[in-house]
Amino acid sequence: MKKAARRSGGDGGDGEVWVVVEHEGPDVAPVSWELIGEARALAKELGVRAAAVIIGAGGRELAGPAFSRGAAAAYLVSGPKLDPYSSDPHCQALVGLAARHKPQIILLGATTRGRDLASAAATELETGLTADCTALSIDPEKKLLLQTRPAFGGNVMATIITPNHQPQMATVRPGVFPPPEPVPGDGGDIIASRPRLKTTAVSVKQLEFIPDSGNEISLQGAKVIVAGGRGLKAARNFALLEELACELGGAVAASRAAVDAGWISAQRQVGQTGQTVRPVLYFAMGISGAVQHLAGMQASDIVVAVNNDPEAPIFEVADYGIVGDLFAVTPTLIEEVKRRKASAGGNGGALRIETGTQK
Repeated sequence: MKKAARRSGGDGGDGEVWVVVEHEGPDVAPVSWELIGEARALAKELGVRAAAVIIGAGGRELAGPAFSRGAAAAYLVSGPKLDPYSSDPHCQALVGLAARHKPQIILLGATTRGRDLASAAATELETGLTADCTALSIDPEKKLLLQTRPAFGGNVMATIITPNHQPQMATVRPGVFPPPEPVPGDGGDIIASRPRLKTTAVSVKQLEFIPDSGNEISLQGAKVIVAGGRGLKAARNFALLEELACELGGAVAASRAAVDAGWISAQRQVGQTGQTVRPVLYFAMGISGAVQHLAGMQASDIVVAVNNDPEAPIFEVADYGIVGDLFAVTPTLIEEVKRRKASAGGNGGALRIETGTQK
């Protein structure tokens, strides 16, 4: 039986697993929904409930989507100075809420805002914080949160625990966990509050918000990603990948080797020390397939690899592998995509890539 949503002024339950929902009005960062799905699994192992923490205006509208994705409760914090986002008042609101309700775990997305808020709140709560996690689990004996993240430049995966302080806090990369499918009708408890913030808590004032006017597709939202590595040989050769990505309506990405060479922005890096992505289609062009890169893209639905080395590790995870010169293969792919789009009336149609050897 599904639990109906109800409004409550109660204190909630101690020991919960919280996810701080990052939002700008009605727009929620996808990583927040991803984390609610994971929080539900962690909470089940601990025998507690998962809860969403929504700070700022619009919380009641977002409570329903949070419940449908696995939250059993929603803490809504509203009041002056909380909109738009500012580190000091949001930190004070989260710290006060945690001090009252005593969650054992607080999770935030490893976004610009999430990192800012998590570090400030962890300092005030005098607890540890593991940043940029790529995996979470529960120790079956000690019931502690096992927080896994890359260390030493991505060469080591470190698992960190916080045994002596609570709440245990972590930020998690977007794209690490699959977003849960919403279940319409699921409800939960709503605990609303309006904290009294110290006037000295607001040290920064937002004067203006200028949205990004760039035309680049976000790697997190891209269904198709065309990534290049050391095999591209020079920055100018990324133009070839950009053309293929444009024809497919996708985004361009890169391995760490290409970023370190200065050929492309670090914001386009995929891997342990870059972004974790889950596109429908991922092209690995001239990428050897080091474990650090594979960690960021191996959850892709379909992987197409092009490399002139038949022993390249990337072929171990590729669904389709083409052993050959990417400078010869890529133009052929572009022409084939154009041909199929033209035959489909220019709307892209249902493109199927069948070239290469399926693993």
